Amino acid sequence: MSRKILRNLQGVVTFSACTINTVICFAPIMVIAVLKFAMPVRQFRNLMTRLIMSIGEGWVTCNALIFSIGNSTHWDFRGLDGLSKDKWYLVIANHQTWVDIIVLQTMLNRRIPFLKFFIKQELIWFPFLGLAWWSMDMPFMKRYSKSYLAKHPEKKGQDLEVTRMACEKFKDTPTSVINFIEGTRFTKEKHANRGSTYEHLLPPRAGGVALALTSMGEMFDAILDVTIVYPKGIADFWGMMCGEFEHVVVDVVRRPVDEWLYKGDYQNDRDFRRDFHQWLTQIWTEKDRKLSDLGNFDDPPE
Repeated sequence: MSRKILRNLQGVVTFSACTINTVICFAPIMVIAVLKFAMPVRQFRNLMTRLIMSIGEGWVTCNALIFSIGNSTHWDFRGLDGLSKDKWYLVIANHQTWVDIIVLQTMLNRRIPFLKFFIKQELIWFPFLGLAWWSMDMPFMKRYSKSYLAKHPEKKGQDLEVTRMACEKFKDTPTSVINFIEGTRFTKEKHANRGSTYEHLLPPRAGGVALALTSMGEMFDAILDVTIVYPKGIADFWGMMCGEFEHVVVDVVRRPVDEWLYKGDYQNDRDFRRDFHQWLTQIWTEKDRKLSDLGNFDDPPE
């Protein structure tokens, strides 16, 4: 019983330290965000964006230090040579746990530009965070459902155009955009429900990565194909807070951004959509094989 209490106490202390770090970093970001919003001058906004990214990198560095105090983690990073903060990347990865995001931030921090996620446009109105995401130039995407487009065919293609316009600002600042292609965290239940033909992965969902490539393909210098493996069993967030994060292997394969990947019309061209799915399926097959080679899999957390 005392061991369990000490474990949870460590978790509370670690989580509290991360929360304090977040608040300390969030305050100046909000101030800079207001300045950026109030001064619609492109050069000034670019400068403010770079300053915010620097604060974000400092936030990740402090979090990594906090986690290192409580955990004796064996970090095994592979394929990081030649990465640059001055280039544009599309990062794709398998997704098993919320810890994946912490692992990716820790591994790629200050090696490539600060990671950015595609966010639903409605979330820009989320209190405080919406402004913070906007200030960090997170791309806000507007998506229409098939039923909505059936009733409003004139809107077809406008969601892609809105996303493309949101990404225009990335021409001025090196950017890394991340996409978890499975669309959700892996669990055995989801694996069975989706009828996955892969051993350790859910079927890839091509729409998100196709949107990213169509919107920003000409900007990307490379696709970073990341495989995350937890050889001691898939980590969970609270376990990491409590000092139980033992071992992670992260393998990075750099893939070219061939012109055909962003010149095609994923929504309306069946031949292109078929070729795109075949390309993605090949990547996912290689990733599944790599997970088998590198991992020792226990049941993933629900």
